[in-house]
Amino acid sequence: MSIKDFILKGNLVLQICIGLILGILLGVFLPDFAISVGLLGDLFLYALKAAAPILVFFLIISAITNHKSGHQTSIKSVLILYLIGTFLAAVMAVIASFIFPSFITLKDQAAIEIQPPSGILEVLRDVLFKIVDNPISAILNANFIGILAWSVGIGYFLRKTSNNTKSIFNDISEALISIIRIIIRFAPIGIFGLVASTIAQTGLNTLLEYLHVVLVLVGTMLFMALVVNPLIVFYKIRKNPYPLVFTCLEGSGITAFFTRSSAANVPVNLALAKKLNLDEDTYSVSIPLGATINMEGAAVTITVLTLAAVHTLGIQIDIITAILLSIVAAIGACGASGVPGGSLLLIPVACSLFNIPTDTAMLVVGVGMTISVIQDSMETALNSSTDILFTAAASIADQNKKS
Repeated sequence: MSIKDFILKGNLVLQICIGLILGILLGVFLPDFAISVGLLGDLFLYALKAAAPILVFFLIISAITNHKSGHQTSIKSVLILYLIGTFLAAVMAVIASFIFPSFITLKDQAAIEIQPPSGILEVLRDVLFKIVDNPISAILNANFIGILAWSVGIGYFLRKTSNNTKSIFNDISEALISIIRIIIRFAPIGIFGLVASTIAQTGLNTLLEYLHVVLVLVGTMLFMALVVNPLIVFYKIRKNPYPLVFTCLEGSGITAFFTRSSAANVPVNLALAKKLNLDEDTYSVSIPLGATINMEGAAVTITVLTLAAVHTLGIQIDIITAILLSIVAAIGACGASGVPGGSLLLIPVACSLFNIPTDTAMLVVGVGMTISVIQDSMETALNSSTDILFTAAASIADQNKKS
């Protein structure tokens, strides 16, 4: 493979690892030069910041507009499991983040001025005003709560429009996803600049912070896969869930870990569903749909990294606000599919609950990109294996009722 092919088409995970290592070495041995290299990281984050609002807006409109009526009724039990699992993942992430709080060094942290909310009433007040914000203003000012509200409303009322209209929104969202893919190809260079400048300014202690965040993320996801999900399945099928859990992790999770794409893993899940003799009318719909809305891993990522920013900035939150964060994370996770690093791009939605500026939230996104080699693989493995797990649980439960 030529150098050009490696840069344009090479393994992104390997490239990020190379950028990470080179950034650490430069930050340690040439700190003065490393600080100037930080411009590369700033450009990368600025590009993500520019693309994220318009991407989220059209992606959610397209997803809702192109939803086919009738699917929700036929797979109601699977959808309920998807939503319960995603919400519980956010709740578990909140609990883990309070037990093992993460603190991350943010560039120019001393200059960040934040007026934290005084309580749940102020949070709700801010949310309500952000919801009714002008949609153009919401996009220009990266008001993700307003973007979410307007895109859901527009998408809902466009559901009965012509296929040509739906196709337009789908094409726009695909074009924006393509732009994001191009930006993501520059992630190794951006991460190189971010890590180099951060290490030069703060030292190697930053790596320990990143390691702590990774351990919280991975630990929470493993807890979901091996404890919470089995409990959900046991409630549904009323028998030992672990044979089914391990079958799904082996048959779907391992593949998804390396492909890092729920959509790419859909054929694997369909084949596994057929092997398990599940109802074809159910899994032919629930598996592709699960790749869109069943996002336990994304909910964990959004919640953990948002609360890392909250802890770092010294913002105090109560349990009700934390639950509200779980709801927002679960909703945001459902819109994360189809986008490379999609869960990371939705972190500003959750951060906006705490009046954290978009610029600061994008710094957190940069941290997420830095650890994405592990985070994204674990997230995709949890998401994809849960698609087939909950589909199987619902099908088995329905078969038991009929027999």
